[in-house]
Amino acid sequence: MRAFVLPSYGSPDVLELTDVPTPVPGDSQVLVRVRATSVNPYDWHHMRGEPYAARLGGGLGRRAPKLSILGADVAGVVEAAGKDVTAFRPGDEVYALVEQGGFAEYVCVEESVLAPKPKNLSFEQAAAVPLAGGTALLAVRDAGRVLPGHKVLVNGASGGVGTFAVQLARAMGAEVTGVCGPRNVDLVRSIGADDVIDYTTRDFTRTGRRYDVVLGIAGTRTLPSCRRVLTPRGAYVIIGGAGGRWLQPMGYMFSSLATGAFMSQRVAMVDVVGCTHTKENLMTLSEFVEDGRVTPVVDRRYPFEEIPEAVRYVEKGHAPGKVVVTI
Repeated sequence: MRAFVLPSYGSPDVLELTDVPTPVPGDSQVLVRVRATSVNPYDWHHMRGEPYAARLGGGLGRRAPKLSILGADVAGVVEAAGKDVTAFRPGDEVYALVEQGGFAEYVCVEESVLAPKPKNLSFEQAAAVPLAGGTALLAVRDAGRVLPGHKVLVNGASGGVGTFAVQLARAMGAEVTGVCGPRNVDLVRSIGADDVIDYTTRDFTRTGRRYDVVLGIAGTRTLPSCRRVLTPRGAYVIIGGAGGRWLQPMGYMFSSLATGAFMSQRVAMVDVVGCTHTKENLMTLSEFVEDGRVTPVVDRRYPFEEIPEAVRYVEKGHAPGKVVVTI
């Protein structure tokens, strides 16, 4: 099969399209013919090997990449199943969040993390959901504990996670304010935000409004500044942070958690990769998608051969919604 292999840390140019053996599913695994994947910051962090602190902590390989084939989002068709697999059979359309393997024509997936593809989505749309949608679900439902009537602010509302977070918070009965740049104001309003703040003209930390939950995506504002807009028992949810070569976003995330220990408001962090309920979360997202309350926002589509270019585009950090790849 063809796959983009990561032989060493570096720019998207290090990704090599080559032929590798097709994986063989274990007893509890399913072999999926990948029809689409998407690109996430998760991919370029592993590609660059940054931040360097993550190499020491074990999140990345110390001297060489820990992951050989990137791609955490997978949507495709079951090709074969191990002898202990009971829920899937060849021909089933599925999607999943995996540690690696999406940048290839085939990938083996544990049955325990695989879910049926939402019936009303194409493979490309479905591939946009697992990592970004799963992160947003954990942020809104679990870390944020959003309830009907809550006022929720999503800082970074036009990105992959942000577009899902706006829709999920609205679907859960919240009043949602989205913060984004000027070119994405209409987009964020179109997916359900009750109010949209253009950060180039208004500072959301100085509007005088208070929110029950603030979702901080990509760490563009400090915790003390966001604390000003929280209700006394509100929650600040950390979803990543600005990237850096040495420490960030780890420094921002952990310093915010440490500061939160001395606040009346609650501070929480989201880790979708380490979540142990991946399949259940995908099934929940499918319900939201199939009843029309959530729709993936896709910015660009790339062919399989142009994965390096897709990663290069996402790495710039300006994509509204998701970038998907057809395989």
